[in-house]
Amino acid sequence: MKQRAHDAEPIQVEKLDPCRYRIRRQGDMNVDGIVYADARLMEDIRQDEALRQVANVACLPGIVRASLAMPDIHWGYGFPIGGVAAFDLETGVISPGGVGYDINCGVRLLRSGLSAGEVAGKSRPLVEALFRNIPTGVGSHRADFKLTARDEDRLLREGAGWVVRQGMGEPEDLRHIEEGGVLEGADPGQVSARARERGRPQLGTLGSGNHFVEVQRVAEIFDEAAARALGLEPEAITVSIHTGSRGLGYQVCDDFLQEMLQAARRYGIRLPDPQLCCAPLSSPEGRRYMGAMYAAANFAFGNRQLITHWVRQSFQEVFGKGPRELAMDVVYDVCHNIAKIETHVVDGRPRRLCVHRKGATRAFPPNHPQTPEAYRSVGQPVLIPGDMGRYSYVLVGTARASEETFGSTCHGAGRRMSRKAAKKSARGRSIVREMEARGIAVRADGYDTLAEEIPEAYKDVADVVGVVERAGISRVVAKLVPIGVIKG
Repeated sequence: MKQRAHDAEPIQVEKLDPCRYRIRRQGDMNVDGIVYADARLMEDIRQDEALRQVANVACLPGIVRASLAMPDIHWGYGFPIGGVAAFDLETGVISPGGVGYDINCGVRLLRSGLSAGEVAGKSRPLVEALFRNIPTGVGSHRADFKLTARDEDRLLREGAGWVVRQGMGEPEDLRHIEEGGVLEGADPGQVSARARERGRPQLGTLGSGNHFVEVQRVAEIFDEAAARALGLEPEAITVSIHTGSRGLGYQVCDDFLQEMLQAARRYGIRLPDPQLCCAPLSSPEGRRYMGAMYAAANFAFGNRQLITHWVRQSFQEVFGKGPRELAMDVVYDVCHNIAKIETHVVDGRPRRLCVHRKGATRAFPPNHPQTPEAYRSVGQPVLIPGDMGRYSYVLVGTARASEETFGSTCHGAGRRMSRKAAKKSARGRSIVREMEARGIAVRADGYDTLAEEIPEAYKDVADVVGVVERAGISRVVAKLVPIGVIKG
């Protein structure tokens, strides 16, 4: 985590209400910065450069209404992680730093017909089966699955639908994925040979870092009507899948950063930070990045779809039940790192905008046309994972989110400790035994990943979720408690 330079003046914030702070427009800022946080979370937020990044984003051309930050905000590349910004299509820009390296890193939630009682005593064999069937860690792959160059091209265009059409999923899955699991306008021709080469062996792999597959039980229901709509019942077993576009997305971002730096100079865009390099949305460079970024997002949708297939297989192996008995259905699948063209009401009139969400979740309200029909009465599901030792939450979007945050909310707990500091804190500890003492079976590719992901490295996700609910930009539906987890 990047600490504030000793000679830099701290960014001043003023409290608007118990859940919002403002960075008043000043200097080169075109709009205010608005940070969703309470006093307790603001203490953590002040420890790094995230607030300065909120102010920097406010300097970009064509930004609309405000530079926004969610309560899980922390320092990132260019934009803060937890940052949201919308740009006018004619005067605004698109920035790889506003999407991130892991394009369409996101979360998918599966529900099942199993109860916590049925899984009790089988969590360790289940975690071992998941770890065996789902490649985890850097360089991992399955020997029995190979993506050809031709199939990769189709995947980049068709997203999760291509995987389903290969027999690895159900058509019904696609109805419960953001955008139906495919972003139209993807242009595989803008994805470099190096990015494609990195992506081919990585489809269906979890990767390392904070990515995971987690088996959970529904520990508490807060909104019974919404829970029924989402098919969530007390003590039912769910599975969360958190991963993204792997090396392909990373390479797409890396490839375009230099091009965007040159584009910013070419179009006379003044950058408060080179990491905010960008191009006008209407420019050839902007369109090329959008096409490549959407292709990488489709890879990520396909990645989570293939992992879903192997999760289902793992459950079938351990419980000896068929798909109908297990009833492992997709609740929803959300993007966390993306920029998309959407319609939002600004100053009383609808406007087409490019909304960057980096470490943030779309949270559309009830009756929104892009909310799946099954959830239209309650709002779009919002999936908020916590750390591996505590709990995660399911929420739904609200009308207030549409009014204030371009239909956006938080995406997770947010780090409060750097990976280096976390490893230092974990030195000499047995993280696996600590998790087992909490009733959580853990399997990882190596000790370093577990050390970096210790629970205290993250904010308490309950604090983060509490802010977005009190602010009215999301509504809490259920709490999920981990039973078993695999990590890279």
